[in-house]
Amino acid sequence: MAQQSYEESALYRLRHSAAHLMAQAVTELYPGSKLAIGPPIENGFYYDIEFDEPLKEEELSKIEHRMRELANLDQPIVRKVAKDVEEARRIVLEECTLGQGEATALYKLQLLDAIPPGEEVSFYEQRAMDKQGKEHLFIDLCRGPHIESTKPIKHFKLMHLAGAYWRGDVKNKQLTRIYGTAFETKEELALYLHNLEEAKKRDHRILGRELGLFMFSPRVGPGLALWLPKGAILRDVLMDFLKEEQVRRGYEGVVTPNIASHRLYEKSGHILTYREKMFPFMEDEEKETFILKPMNCPFHIEIYSSTLRSYRELPVRLAEFGTVYRYEQSGELAGMLRVRGFTQDDAHLFVRPDQLLDEFKGVVDLMMVVLKKLGLSEYRVRVGTKDPESDKYVGHQDNWKQAEAAIMQACNELGLDYEVSPGDAAFYGPKLDLIIKDALGREWQMGTVQVDYNLPERFDLEYIGEDSKPHRPIMIHRAPFGSLERMIGLITEQYAGAFPLWLSPVQVAILPIADRHVGYAAHIASQLLGYDSRQEVEGEQVPFKSDQVDSPQLRVNIDDSRQTLGKKIRESQRQKVPYMLIIGDNDAEAGTVGVRSREDGDLGAMTLAEFVAKVKAEL
Repeated sequence: MAQQSYEESALYRLRHSAAHLMAQAVTELYPGSKLAIGPPIENGFYYDIEFDEPLKEEELSKIEHRMRELANLDQPIVRKVAKDVEEARRIVLEECTLGQGEATALYKLQLLDAIPPGEEVSFYEQRAMDKQGKEHLFIDLCRGPHIESTKPIKHFKLMHLAGAYWRGDVKNKQLTRIYGTAFETKEELALYLHNLEEAKKRDHRILGRELGLFMFSPRVGPGLALWLPKGAILRDVLMDFLKEEQVRRGYEGVVTPNIASHRLYEKSGHILTYREKMFPFMEDEEKETFILKPMNCPFHIEIYSSTLRSYRELPVRLAEFGTVYRYEQSGELAGMLRVRGFTQDDAHLFVRPDQLLDEFKGVVDLMMVVLKKLGLSEYRVRVGTKDPESDKYVGHQDNWKQAEAAIMQACNELGLDYEVSPGDAAFYGPKLDLIIKDALGREWQMGTVQVDYNLPERFDLEYIGEDSKPHRPIMIHRAPFGSLERMIGLITEQYAGAFPLWLSPVQVAILPIADRHVGYAAHIASQLLGYDSRQEVEGEQVPFKSDQVDSPQLRVNIDDSRQTLGKKIRESQRQKVPYMLIIGDNDAEAGTVGVRSREDGDLGAMTLAEFVAKVKAEL
């Protein structure tokens, strides 16, 4: 059964009506204010309004209060249809602005002028008398839909203000955008507001700075991340994990340049279909034009076609952690979630038609392994297909039909529930996306896998078949992480910076209580790092036992600062280190460590072998 879309839901109608209620409250409190547009959005609604004087955040509570008074009047919300353009214009001038004149109706008249001739023009009116006998009337140019009355609009909150240019054009007037949200129940609103507060605590941009993962510099440029030492470790851990999985599955690693001749991207079709996302082109002294690469696939195609391939060699699976550059508008940048330079866990599989289904299912299996490893258990599957009304796609319709059918057959054979989303395909082929839900219920696109008949055709790719004749391979594009930048931003928020042991940049912090314990701390560190290197410390007063243990190579840090033990513990907690080993006189004499867990607090004294066994089990 097809799922109901958000636009068809009762919640969407409630929020649409809440936007109108807010606009009604504004027009009563601020006569002469000019209303522009007020749609529902994913998590609420907004209305763009021009005020005579700048609105302040503290005034939102006053608007909220007036909204509640108007909602309690139980105003019926009635749809009216103008019989022609002239009547619609009269309604805008006389009723929508309550007779305040053409200047107040400025934006509504522009919206009215943009409605195609012959299209129905509708308005929504809400009207009621209060206990004092005063009539309250609000009518707005609107397609709808809405709820039947203002009475159910109870559980809402106005969130914040922002600036917005009329129709998104910086040449136009800047309006005040009032954001709000509304829910059907008090509990849903409370949960949403709670999650917003949690989201602030989990903001990867703040945590990334506090935990020493990454930074941005205005001198480097917007959207270009600088990875700090701990962030570089996090990248390496994720890459090592995926590389090991890929080796087991028959992938071969390749490395390609960050720039290429424009001819490569003319051949692939990117210049034609993706030009707005590319940085400006460059010329060398020979007038050769080069492009900062936005995608890795044309490079992998060149590698595939560099030698004659036999059907026995296929599938060919080429993988690369390749850095690409895409020009995102500065207003669209969002920490690590939307950057201009990022590293994709990219791979391209060149397969025979009889291998397509199994290879596609193998990629989906790999994506599921990644989800499980990262602890992301809630997700949905979206199949992006071609929008038949759009001209942004390349290739023959028959190729598209075959590719879309192959993806859906694979989903059915894997038993995956999926939704079809026309228009969400890549320009060269349909795709399957995994949309994950994080700890706060927010959804993000993560892994993607695409079936492509078109680029092999554009590049005239071949393999020699069993019949000794040339045949065309099919390409599968895939990226289980999507990009390292986005993935690390997402999991930083998912775990609120408290990464699981295997991912934590520092897994164990060793905290010597005094300078005389630093030698034993260094000895413990050397064993946890996977080697034994007893270090003599000048002036060491306490001998210590030296028991060799079979430890994995853990990531260890010794805090040998002159801070008190309490401050050392608090700093390790702030850095969200999974384990702290506290070293004092008794530990050095007995060959033990005092173990403290990020999750469970003080675990008491253990031998190093006992601690290593615990860590091994957890890993």
